[in-house]
Amino acid sequence: MKNYRDGGEAIVEAFRNLGVDYILSSPGSEWSPVWEAMARQKVENAPGPTFIDCWHETLAVDMAMGYTAITGRPQAVLIHAGVGLMHGSMAVLSATQAELPLIVMSGESTTFGDDPEQQMEPQWYGGVSVGGAHRLIEPLVKWAGQVTHAANIYQSVVRAGEMAQRLPQGPVYLNMSLEAMMQPWSKPDNLRAIPPAPRTMAVPQDIEEVAKLATTARRPVIVTESAGRDPQAFAAMVALAEKIGAPVIGGRASTYTNFPQSHPLWLGLQSFEHLEDSDLILLVDGKAPWYPARKRPGKGQIVSIGAYPIKQHLAYQNLHADIYLEGDTAITLEALVKAVSVDAARVSERCAHWSKARQAYEVMLAAQRQASLAADKLDAVALACIAAETLPCDTIYIDETITHMPVMRPHLPLNEAQSFFRVTGGALGQGIGAALGAKLAKRDKPVVLFVGDGSFLYNPIIQALGASKAYDLPIMIVVCNNKRYEAMRKGHVLYYPEGAAETSKIHYGVNIEAPDFENLGTHFDFFGAKASDQEELRKAFADGLAALQQGRTAILNVSLVR
Repeated sequence: MKNYRDGGEAIVEAFRNLGVDYILSSPGSEWSPVWEAMARQKVENAPGPTFIDCWHETLAVDMAMGYTAITGRPQAVLIHAGVGLMHGSMAVLSATQAELPLIVMSGESTTFGDDPEQQMEPQWYGGVSVGGAHRLIEPLVKWAGQVTHAANIYQSVVRAGEMAQRLPQGPVYLNMSLEAMMQPWSKPDNLRAIPPAPRTMAVPQDIEEVAKLATTARRPVIVTESAGRDPQAFAAMVALAEKIGAPVIGGRASTYTNFPQSHPLWLGLQSFEHLEDSDLILLVDGKAPWYPARKRPGKGQIVSIGAYPIKQHLAYQNLHADIYLEGDTAITLEALVKAVSVDAARVSERCAHWSKARQAYEVMLAAQRQASLAADKLDAVALACIAAETLPCDTIYIDETITHMPVMRPHLPLNEAQSFFRVTGGALGQGIGAALGAKLAKRDKPVVLFVGDGSFLYNPIIQALGASKAYDLPIMIVVCNNKRYEAMRKGHVLYYPEGAAETSKIHYGVNIEAPDFENLGTHFDFFGAKASDQEELRKAFADGLAALQQGRTAILNVSLVR
C-alpha cells in the first residue's frame, strides 16, 4: 500500500484538531485526497471525524446545522464544486441566519489539465469549474475564501473553524483547489492545540447599572428569542426571572425553548399586551422581536442582553434598545443575578401581580384544549395535546410548519433547554435534515419533526430517509396535512380581502394534491400511519414510538381541518 500524504491529510488533520465529529458530504470528485486520508485513518485505526454520506447537499448542511444547534460544536460539510454549492446554498443561508458555526467546503480545478506534471480528470474543463466558486456563496456566509497551495491548507481550515466560532458565529466557506490538495504535505512537529473561542462579558459598570434598574423598576418584563440555545443561559434566565419577579415572554423569532412553559412566570409567545405597563424590558438574545419594528413596546427603558445584538445579516432591524449588555448571554445573566438585590416584599408583589396574567393564560389554553378535544376532527391544538399526552417527556421537537406551530407550541411540554428547535431564515425544505442532525447529536432521545404538508414536499425526502436508514437515525415525522399552503391563502386575503380569489374561493397556488405521505418510507421498511381522528392519532403515536424503538423512522400523515 502506497502511503500518500498530501493536502487531503492536511484537511483531515485540521478537522481532528478543531474537534470536528463528523464530515457530512454529498461527495464530489474533487475530494479524492480527503477520502484517501479518511481511508488511511480507518486502516490505521486512528482517531478522527466520522464520515456521513448524504445524497443531497441541502441534507448535508441541514444535518450539520441540527447537530451544531444541539451540541454547539461546528461540523464540516464537503460538497461538490459550484453546482453542489448552489444546491446547498439555501441551507447555508439558514445557518447564517441562525448564527450556527459550520465549515463548508467545495473544490474545483485551477489548471484544467494544462499542467503536464499533474493529471486531472477532464470534467473540470468545460464548466464544472466556474473559476472562483467562493464568489457564488460569499454574500450568504460569514466569510469566504480560496486555498490554492498545500502549504496553506491546514492553517486555512483551522482559521475557518476558529472564525466560524467567533462572534458573530456562522458558516465559513473555503474553495479548495484540487491541485493544492494533491500536493505533498507533511504534518509539522509543532502543531498547536487549538483553543476554544473565548466567552466575552459585558462591562461590570453596565451590569451594575442594569441591576439597579431591575431592582427599582415597578414592572420589569423579560422578552427572549434564542437564549435557550445554551442550557447554561436557560438556567440563568430562570434564576434571574425568579430573583426579580419578572415574567418571561417569547419574541417573534423564538427558535428554541428559552424558558420552561410550565413555570408560573411564563406568559407565552408574543403576549406583548403585557408590555404596555412595563417600565423596564430586558430583551435577551433578541433578533427581531417587535412587529411592526417601528412600534416601541412598553413605557420605560429597553435593555438588550446578548453577545451579538445588531445582526449584520438582517436587511433591517430595530430593537429600540436604550442600553446594551454585550457579552456571553449565560455569563451576563449570571452576573446580573448576583448584582440585583430586590427585597422580598417587592418580588412577592411583582409575582402576585403577574400570577393573575398567568392564570388568565392557563384558562385560555384550557379552553382551547377543551374545544379542540371535543371536536370530531383534528386541528393543530388537538394534535399538540395528544402529542404531549403520548410522547416521552425528553422528546426533542423540531418544527418546520408555518401556520400550525404557533397554536401548537403552548400545548407542548417544552420545559427543558434544547427541547425545541426551528430552522430560521424563511427557507423551507430543511426540517428532516435538521431533525436527523439533532438525532445524531442525541441518539438517546426521541426526535419528532412537525412539518406542514407543503413544507414536507420541499424536503429532499428520499435522500433524508436514506440517511436515516444508513446511519441508524430513527425519527418521527408528523406531517400536519391540511391539503393546502395555508400561509399562501392567508397572504393573498391580507392584500385582497374582498378580491376575486376570496369571493369565488379560487385560490391559485394553495391546494395540494399530495401522495399518501405515510407510504413514502416503505422502500426503507419504515413505519407509516394515517390519522384523521383522536383514536387513530393516539394509536399512530404509540405504534410510531414502537417503530423508533426498533430503529425505524415513522411517518405519520395527520389530517387536519385547518
